[in-house]
Amino acid sequence: MMLKKLLIANRGEIAVRIIRAAQDLGIATVAVYSDADATALHVQLADEAVNIGPPAAKKSYLNIAAILKAAADTGCDSVHPGYGFLAENAGFSDAVTAAGLVFVGPSGDAIRLMGDKVAARGAAHAAGVPIVPGSIGRVDGIDAARHILIDTGFPVMIKAAAGGGGRGIRIAQDLVEFEQAFPQAQAEALAAFGDGGLYMEKVITKARHIEVQVLADGTDAIHCFERECSLQRRRQKVWEEAPSRALSPQLRDELCSSAVRLALAVNYSGAGTVEYLYDEDADRFYFIEMNTRIQVEHPVTEMITGIDLVAEMLRIAGGEPLRLNQADVTVKGHAIEVRLNAEDPARDFAPFPGTVDSLRIPGGPGVRFDSMLYPGYTVPPFYDSLLAKLIVHAETREAAITRMARALSELQIDGLKTTKPLFQALAADPSVQAGDFHTRWLEGWLEANAARLTPLEP
Repeated sequence: MMLKKLLIANRGEIAVRIIRAAQDLGIATVAVYSDADATALHVQLADEAVNIGPPAAKKSYLNIAAILKAAADTGCDSVHPGYGFLAENAGFSDAVTAAGLVFVGPSGDAIRLMGDKVAARGAAHAAGVPIVPGSIGRVDGIDAARHILIDTGFPVMIKAAAGGGGRGIRIAQDLVEFEQAFPQAQAEALAAFGDGGLYMEKVITKARHIEVQVLADGTDAIHCFERECSLQRRRQKVWEEAPSRALSPQLRDELCSSAVRLALAVNYSGAGTVEYLYDEDADRFYFIEMNTRIQVEHPVTEMITGIDLVAEMLRIAGGEPLRLNQADVTVKGHAIEVRLNAEDPARDFAPFPGTVDSLRIPGGPGVRFDSMLYPGYTVPPFYDSLLAKLIVHAETREAAITRMARALSELQIDGLKTTKPLFQALAADPSVQAGDFHTRWLEGWLEANAARLTPLEP
């Protein structure tokens, strides 16, 4: 049974993306919005729109009761959470299902299991997926933690069991730092997530961050190959590409097959991403977590495979079995995505909300621009600073970088400071062009290249 009317429990570019995919399938759409988003693009594009509260996210986009009421009042049969906000909230998935609606994503049980980083490590280990050396379960106090150090050595990473998005992490370089960091990490985890549970992992020096896109229907699963997301600032991805140039065909097959095994082991349904660290020196990969939602960077996978991942999510949620066999999924060319944020890279990426005075969107073959922008739109200061995603596709990685540089030169967003200068500089950098980087590379590059992040005066 195909879904008939979908409520999108989100905002910004991902809400626009989901609305378009649903309408392409003939599904009616309902947007929800806060007072601050009354003029937002997703509100304009949806078939209907419902105000769910004040600007503060906890009173609007995180207000489960208001979202469910909007769905009931408009006769929706389903809810798509997008990413962020309630997307990985097991209670929200449960509440949607309890209200007699279809949650476009995995079950609350799957979200709960993968959301607990320790439980996820255990599930991966049981499924035969390699995990980073460290604690299998939660660390029961600092005495037990000291014992684990025998296997991990230093540096070691102390992580919040309920953490995510790069939060709740501390790194100790020696025993003195460890003795200080462990109780601090417990307190920080409790304050941030309401759960002081910790686990430990060996720090993989100069690791690459590689993730595998999976699609599953609860009984069957396939992968859509990998994305590399090693260019990160403060553990937040800024530049993503697919496929990764670092993997051999054999290792790619092992990596992607392990992601499918995990999806099957947890009875996963929908689109999900299994994330890994890849130790290039040792030529080994290690599971770190599974994101139980559509990812910001999903377009690069769509560009190299030709698969509309959001549409497939909607089909699966509507009760259709997977339409694709693994043999149907092939890679063509190379794709790169950059995240354009309302931030000033010349001033340590300070937020820069404001009004879009004028907008020129790049075009041409292999160029995609996912955004919520239009001339005259005022970016509110209450939410994530992501404005748009610029995605390019070409036959080779080298050609994709050249195309990205061209598309960035065409892009014009007047009235706001954005991260465009960062990506122009990265596209011209020899190390980026050679694919010679790791998850900590960009931090050092930023320190050495601050002057290159000021846009040239016209």
